[in-house]
Amino acid sequence: MGSNALPYIETKPQVIFFTDFDGTITVDDSNDFMIDNLGFGREKRLVLGNRVLDETLSFRDAFREMLESIKTPYDECIEILLKNMKLDPYFEEFYYWAKDNNVPIVVLSSGMRPIISALLEKFLGHKPASHLTIISNEPASRDGKDINSEGGWQIEYRDSSHFGHDKSLEIKPYAALPDGERPILLYAGDGVSDLSAAAETDLLFAKQGKDLVTYCQRKGMPYTTFENWSTILSTSKDILNGKVSAGEVAAKASLGL
Repeated sequence: MGSNALPYIETKPQVIFFTDFDGTITVDDSNDFMIDNLGFGREKRLVLGNRVLDETLSFRDAFREMLESIKTPYDECIEILLKNMKLDPYFEEFYYWAKDNNVPIVVLSSGMRPIISALLEKFLGHKPASHLTIISNEPASRDGKDINSEGGWQIEYRDSSHFGHDKSLEIKPYAALPDGERPILLYAGDGVSDLSAAAETDLLFAKQGKDLVTYCQRKGMPYTTFENWSTILSTSKDILNGKVSAGEVAAKASLGL
């Protein structure tokens, strides 16, 4: 694959920041909120979530079952989320720092594009600038209905992987670039669907107390915890300014420092 097919390096960035959306850029997970409040509820969601962690059920099948319990029309779901979701208090500062310092932000989400776009536009007060790209699943009609009708929508997965959206596929072409052309690749996430992507990057930020930390510990994979984007912003600045390498941060993380 030629570099002309890799859009995130067109501006020759030193760093590309890949990130999950729900529960990472947002304080709470919009899908969990819908499942808990509009679908079959938190208890059943946690049971299915534990089966995914234990690898007895694929994320793809669990997530579909969860979302199919939601019958609320799609446009109403978006309106409810716009009233209830909050942005991480430091993400907006990170967004503008990235814009000013030629750091592309690539949102890799197991959620659905219209929700992510609506929330980001509300949070930022405008449509995201061109340095932010969203790669996600989409909503689709269920049984030929209008998605904005009762029981009218379902998730349409991006690929056939057991995640439904294998986030690593977006990163691998950049990870494979030769020295001198390959930017530093960073990743932030909180859940099981982030693990395949994290394995392709130089440094993983995993949200404290969430499933991704549990999963990394089980798999023996290094990670740096974050509570909010202030940690991510300060570490990213240090890496971009050459004060520390991503490898050094990752090495310290693996030693528990």
